[in-house]
Amino acid sequence: MGSEEKPVSELTSDVVKKETEEEKKKKSISFQKKGKDEDTSLTQSDTLSDEDRDLKERLESCVTTLTGIPIFPPDATDQQKLEIKAAEDAKGLAATPLRLRALNVIATELRTATSSMTAVPKPLKFLRPHYSTLCECHAGLGSGSDGAASLFRARIGDVLSVLSMTMGAASERKSLQYRLGSMREYQAMGEEVANSSDDPSDYDYRDLGTWGHEYSRSLAGEIGSEYSDRVNNGNCDPDDDAAFADLLELVDVIVPFHVRHNAEVEAVDLLVEVQRLKRLLQIEEIDESNYGRICLYILRMASFMSDPEDLEEMLTTALELYRKNGQHFDALRMALRLNSDDLIPDVLNSCKDPATKKQMCILLGRHRSAYVVEDDDDLNEIVGNEHLSGQFLNLARDLDVMDPKTPEDIYKSHLAETGGFNRRRDVSGTVDSARANLASTFVNAFVNAGFGQDKLMTPENSDWLYKNKDHGMMSAAASLGAIFLWNVEVGLNQVDKFLYSSEDYVKAGAALAVGILSGGVRNDGDPALALLEQHLEGDSHIMKCASATGLGIAYAGSANEEVANLLLPLVENTENADMLEVSLAALALGIIYVGKCDDSVGGALVQRLMEASEAELDHKHARFLCLGLGLLFLGKMEKADAMLEAVRTVEHKISKYAAITLETCAYAGTGNVLKVQEMLHQLTEHLTEDAEHQAVAVIGISLMVVGEDVGSEMALRAFDHLLHYCELPIKRSVPLALALLHVSQPDYAVIDTLSRLTHDPDAEIAQNAIMGLGVCSAGTNNSRVAGLLRQLSEFYGKDAGHLFCVRIAQGLLHMGKGLMTISPFHSDRTLTCAPALGSLLVFLHACLDMKGTLLDKTHYLLYYFTCAMSPRMLITVDEDMTWKPATVRVGQAVETVGVAGRPKSITGFQTHTTPVLLGAKDRAELGTEEFLTVGSILEGIVIMKDNPDFVPEETS
Repeated sequence: MGSEEKPVSELTSDVVKKETEEEKKKKSISFQKKGKDEDTSLTQSDTLSDEDRDLKERLESCVTTLTGIPIFPPDATDQQKLEIKAAEDAKGLAATPLRLRALNVIATELRTATSSMTAVPKPLKFLRPHYSTLCECHAGLGSGSDGAASLFRARIGDVLSVLSMTMGAASERKSLQYRLGSMREYQAMGEEVANSSDDPSDYDYRDLGTWGHEYSRSLAGEIGSEYSDRVNNGNCDPDDDAAFADLLELVDVIVPFHVRHNAEVEAVDLLVEVQRLKRLLQIEEIDESNYGRICLYILRMASFMSDPEDLEEMLTTALELYRKNGQHFDALRMALRLNSDDLIPDVLNSCKDPATKKQMCILLGRHRSAYVVEDDDDLNEIVGNEHLSGQFLNLARDLDVMDPKTPEDIYKSHLAETGGFNRRRDVSGTVDSARANLASTFVNAFVNAGFGQDKLMTPENSDWLYKNKDHGMMSAAASLGAIFLWNVEVGLNQVDKFLYSSEDYVKAGAALAVGILSGGVRNDGDPALALLEQHLEGDSHIMKCASATGLGIAYAGSANEEVANLLLPLVENTENADMLEVSLAALALGIIYVGKCDDSVGGALVQRLMEASEAELDHKHARFLCLGLGLLFLGKMEKADAMLEAVRTVEHKISKYAAITLETCAYAGTGNVLKVQEMLHQLTEHLTEDAEHQAVAVIGISLMVVGEDVGSEMALRAFDHLLHYCELPIKRSVPLALALLHVSQPDYAVIDTLSRLTHDPDAEIAQNAIMGLGVCSAGTNNSRVAGLLRQLSEFYGKDAGHLFCVRIAQGLLHMGKGLMTISPFHSDRTLTCAPALGSLLVFLHACLDMKGTLLDKTHYLLYYFTCAMSPRMLITVDEDMTWKPATVRVGQAVETVGVAGRPKSITGFQTHTTPVLLGAKDRAELGTEEFLTVGSILEGIVIMKDNPDFVPEETS
């Protein structure tokens, strides 16, 4: 026996009388009969080692002393048994000190064995047969106030609480009940008595960690169940701490223990179960070594919170933890995730480091925030993205892709020139050339977006503009806005000459171009508002449409009141109103106030919906009035309920369309399972006509789960069933829903599905699938999709509508020559850019009636894509925003939440020198210790500092 066991042996020798081998054997048999569930392999003395047998006998002797169960002689009569029992009972509490010392022996053995549980501890096995006996003993102790008796009751309650972890019924929560009873006894006795013990080790009744990690975990689970039971069945107020004082006292002990022992996940889970996550901020054990793991777990868990208040509490707690540990950049990410304009200045002003402030402003610019930094023009320029065009062009020069591309460079018709194709081309060579030129206009605009030069529009004496007609001329002129995207000063000089054209369509296109090139960029002169204001108040129908759309793109997400005051009269007009003007103005208001829940704008849109005539609501563009209303409440959940009730009162079939659009927008990105089920329920009705609301419901399912991996996977399975069993109106929207789940992310399985649907006999399914291919692969230059689209251009050579879709998809695929993305997610996919998501919805809703929108005269709605365009670059710069190339590792992102230690966050990485391009699911990390990044996320423009602790390797 080791030196550690000597005190236990000495205690035992005082407690246990010397017994003969025969008496020991008899008593062992007696205990075996009482233990109903004992493992028979352990009851056989000859199967135990000497050490285990000694432990078993020691524990059984202590149990005998505790319970006072006499050992009767084999030949004792009933009368003798009664006398012996009476003698034992007479000892009663007089023997309490002796019994307490026996109890300490058991407690010491249990604490020693359970402190590290790699297997079921021996003491738990040996005490299992006596669990019921000990429970009866505890129940028979009464409720006397004697100090020694109270201490004995409390200590035996401690032991029973540990034993109940494996022996009690889970539903009864015995472990927790015994622990709470012991806590009450200790508190009644006072500190000195409660912590007194004959145990040689220090004893603190509040330190549950001495009983081991497994015990703390088990107790935490029962606390969660007890809390739920009290709230649901006991009618306790969850906000009232007094009703849960006993549970919260245990929580305040268990949570710090978990945090100290690297079990942060269990700590957060327990606080979430008792709805007291804010207590995390009071725990001193949280420091720079563990706050990151805690915040990451909270952030991932937030995706599954359906209740808005719980979600807000989680993100606010993460924000405060980040700020408490000096991580202001991450705190700002939480503020943006909360979509709280009030928190942004608070977080920004709490940061004193200039470089960190610049990095935070870069994040605000990427998020398209309208925040204005007080008294700091330099930071305002960064937030306003005034540097974006210059950095993007530097990237293009570095990658040597500055040369403009023509549409033919994208189509690569020479690769598809088979005999069959030539014959078909001879037949249809002159058919619909205006539409072919229109498609080339958009392809040219998307491919050369942001580069400031092309071969169709910018060369001197170009006649491309006049190779289009009417609305085609408008889109051609507007393409200049995309070509000079983000470069306001140079772009305005190029567009200015067309603003004074005698041709209304050219002038309208120029007006739209002004809005497009100003998108996402803040300029002191506010040129878009100054130039477009007069056209909204004029008489020209096409100028009103172009100006409304241009203002929507230019001020997306800005909540600009001046612009709203210009657009609202257009929406509210009911006398001889043109529904196209009303719808486009409503859509512009929706994208400008996206996710802002503005009452005046929302009220005006609902009022217009209610006052509209049957003919107006039947208009093919009325859907954009509904979408504008939905965008106002993007991601705002229950805040849209009042508007939802108002919309449902409209007596027209569009009421369903508007209601589902509003509801799905309100729960965008929340992953709310109940709402997804509601949308699936909408699809159970088999309709062949008036089923527009079902098409929106399909897109809505994607919209609600987008960005959340588990929900996206489940949605893909659901869409597979819809394609097999539902009617055409539902099937037509499935390709669009698939595309929304994988924006700029050409997943192999999804591309395969869309490729099959591009050959569907139904023209609308095929067209939507083609467009879906474009959205999925936007800005990636994916070679597989490029090959599929070339084949489709040959296959649909005679079908003008399909061919137009193929060309648009090709333009999206090669957007920005492969340097751009239209994914609304950024900052390691934790933040969603609301204007980007809103612009994607504009495109998807237009595709629901492609024949009446994109294939008709409102093809210029495609320019809403510019709101979502963003460089997919990683550039490292110094504190002066000057390029500073550094070594980085780029690989597939790996989920590290809840993983112990310091796991690798990327896999299959390659090492590059910045600048580099990042895919939708790529993640980068610094590959050198020479520099330190100011922010925690390596995306976009990243500011670096020199590492003061870096020691260069000595070269021989």
